[in-house]
Amino acid sequence: MTSTPASGLRSMTRDAVRAQIAAVAIDLFAEHGFDQVTVEQIATASGISARSFHRYFPAKEDAVIGDTTVWAELVRDTLDQRPTDESPWESLRAAFGELLARSDGDRDRQRRTMRVLSSTPSLRARNLEKHLMWARMFAPIVEERLDGDHVELRAQALVQSALVCFDLALTTWADSQDDTSPVDYLALAFATVGPR
Repeated sequence: MTSTPASGLRSMTRDAVRAQIAAVAIDLFAEHGFDQVTVEQIATASGISARSFHRYFPAKEDAVIGDTTVWAELVRDTLDQRPTDESPWESLRAAFGELLARSDGDRDRQRRTMRVLSSTPSLRARNLEKHLMWARMFAPIVEERLDGDHVELRAQALVQSALVCFDLALTTWADSQDDTSPVDYLALAFATVGPR
């Protein structure tokens, strides 16, 4: 029999509690509006104190954005493992597509989260911060695959364009009433911006 270390159990429990608090917060934000909901209200609805809320999330924006490092590392690692003879644009599309494929879960909750995320300036600003952090992780990989002059600028342009396509795919999907998947919207966005 294999035993799980106590630290592993604590981590799993912490992740489960974070997910539950985030779900409560997103439901409250969707119903009442992000700016109208306080940390205290989220804490009360979650059965914890406001102080406990801040042990899991530095700010209420983080209950929506979450810990994006794991997802960024998935995109970075997928991007890094793509064939070196593939165009950087296609590698970026595949890497973001892998992220969307792996995050397949409760579609209604994901749609609600995306709607909340785009509902207020403070969340859009936090999302932009996330994108800047992601761009710093992805651009060096793209730079290595470019020849010629100004590779740093060109890599940043490709990565930032890919991030915009990713965001547009998700927000379009969240607001859509059809059965088009986020991966299909991503492919459409990339095809529109990419080489013709």
